[in-house]
Amino acid sequence: MINIFIAPTDIESGLTTISLGLIQALDSQGLKVGFLKPVAPDYAASERSTHLVRSVLHLETPDPMSLQTVQHSISEGLLDRVLEDVVGLHAQVTHDCDVVLIEGLTPDRSEPYTAKLNVEIAKALNADVLLVANAEGRSISQLGSDLRLQIGLFGGAKANIMGCIINKAGAPELKDSLPTAESAPETLPPAGCSAHECDNLQMDNCPVLGVIPWQADLLSPRTLDIARALKADVIHQGELDSRRVTRVTLCARSLANIIDLLRPGTLVVTPGDRDDIIVAAAMAATNGTPLAGLLLTSGYAPNKGLDELCQRAWQTGLPVLSVNTDTFATARALTQLDTHVPIDDGDRVHRIMNVIASHLHSERLLERIGAPHTPRLSPAAFRYQLVSRARADVRRIVLPEGEEPRTVQAAAICQQRGIAQCILLGKRDTIEQVARAQEIELPDDLSIIDPEDVRGQYVAGMVDLRRHKNLTEPMALAQLEDNVVLGTMMLALDEVDGLVSGAIHTTANTIRPALQLIKTAPGAKLVSSVFFMGLPDQVLVYGDCAVNPDPTAEELADIAIQSAESATAMGIPVRVAMLSYSTGESGTGADVEKVRAATQIVKRDRTDIVIDGPLQYDAATTASVARSKAPNSPVAGQATVLIFPDLNTGNTTYKAVQRSANVISIGPMLQGLAKPVNDLSRGALVEDIVYTIALTAIQSQHQTKG
Repeated sequence: MINIFIAPTDIESGLTTISLGLIQALDSQGLKVGFLKPVAPDYAASERSTHLVRSVLHLETPDPMSLQTVQHSISEGLLDRVLEDVVGLHAQVTHDCDVVLIEGLTPDRSEPYTAKLNVEIAKALNADVLLVANAEGRSISQLGSDLRLQIGLFGGAKANIMGCIINKAGAPELKDSLPTAESAPETLPPAGCSAHECDNLQMDNCPVLGVIPWQADLLSPRTLDIARALKADVIHQGELDSRRVTRVTLCARSLANIIDLLRPGTLVVTPGDRDDIIVAAAMAATNGTPLAGLLLTSGYAPNKGLDELCQRAWQTGLPVLSVNTDTFATARALTQLDTHVPIDDGDRVHRIMNVIASHLHSERLLERIGAPHTPRLSPAAFRYQLVSRARADVRRIVLPEGEEPRTVQAAAICQQRGIAQCILLGKRDTIEQVARAQEIELPDDLSIIDPEDVRGQYVAGMVDLRRHKNLTEPMALAQLEDNVVLGTMMLALDEVDGLVSGAIHTTANTIRPALQLIKTAPGAKLVSSVFFMGLPDQVLVYGDCAVNPDPTAEELADIAIQSAESATAMGIPVRVAMLSYSTGESGTGADVEKVRAATQIVKRDRTDIVIDGPLQYDAATTASVARSKAPNSPVAGQATVLIFPDLNTGNTTYKAVQRSANVISIGPMLQGLAKPVNDLSRGALVEDIVYTIALTAIQSQHQTKG
């Protein structure tokens, strides 16, 4: 195990987010990471780093000691006792870890002990030191001086310096917390050194292990955060907790002069009696522009008639807030907002973590750390593998819901990242309009096919495939009006490699054409599904949680085999647990006998699959329970593929785990079809669609090899 002490060179270095991003980067490489914040200046249960590590990354870590208490002890000559307490805290997080990250204190002129304390803690824990430097407003020479000063504090040439991470490279000089629509930060020149300069910084015995570029969108607060900061009254909540403010427009001018400023992410600030501005913002929202919100000043609110007139706009999710302060005072308050990420803004934290992790030099990090003691497939590693494997052999994936905003954005991301060659079915004008409204940049090589232009090409092929059902050409043409059917025909004729749908269609609408036109794979008795459940320490496969209501023993055995093959295809080690309310021979009844019979069928037909059942969920997943309930089982306590006896049990369990444990799930991924077709939840996020596209691409690769 290696200890890494993370030490900032100055204030505002982004220490907390760097720590989180570093954990994610190491986790994605299969390393088990522990975290410790030994001392905190603002000791409380909600200390930021500790809180976020617990709530976002689900790592157990003890509460830090109070800096005030520590300083008192040091003033009494009790530094050794403080360090003993630090070692005690460290011992609580080291179990089975490959790496423990120890986050130091930010330098503070009012707290003279902080720099010395960082040095002493690093020595006490025999930790390698990783420096975090802030490039904002600094030349490359100033940045080098900051780093050399810290290296000197830790012992100079004899210090155990692991390297440095440079944050906020290329940041412009910002005078306000939130930019105006007229002065977007992306148009401002860098006020400090660039990412290129930082990456080429040469420091003796202090290699650059990552350069994090400054990105305006990572600073964007939620409209909810604005409401909290201003103590605003919420007139219409809308999507208050999900919309983000990228710029502010102060609308005291005429209507004609503000129309061009009504852009996605804009917070429109106007006196509450400016009915013309309110109506203009409402029209923009109704026409598909996702404004961040409408903030009415001076204590005014829309009258009943105006409120009714704007109902369609409110229904789009546009938040409407009201404050009693005038426009000038409100604007001044907006310039003074706290730019730190709120501890309950998980989405923003995850985005920042992903950016940081993607800009770290993983190879250099691993060289300094070494290989993990026990390789494991964490959720981050699983997602990393999905993207990497999809990119290794790019597949053509058709998206029948090509005009749906989330789908458009996901397709653009997949195209830009090389995950898949996406094909959107829809009218180009409509798709481009959606992209403009959402400020999505459509890659030049993204394929858009207008269904009206191509439907006729698939009539003959569909008639041929469904001739046994007496399908006629007029009937085929009518069915091809459904873009899911059209996309499925493209897949049936090998014009694409996979299909993803379900953002606005039901599961039945996605599966039915596939069963009719694609049919099941050779040897498959039915179509089933799996979810990939991203638990904190590993990824589990749940099946079937979406398709088959009450499978027979033979069908349940087929689901188990399909799920094992899906796990193998996605790089997950296969240990199959057939779940029931009983473990081993302890229970009887038709339901448990079905599971027992299904287990025997798999053991008979597929000797290569490690399987056991019936097992209760706790016996399948928890080693301590397994030792008492199923001590001789090759699966109990370490199951990776969990097969539920029926849809009622499977669907209920996956949703309970997902929601109650805040677990990320990817799926459902359909299995048993001759060619990959996958369904989405209608509440799917853009990220969910991206990973489902990657899954579909890997399925196609696997089927081609098979």
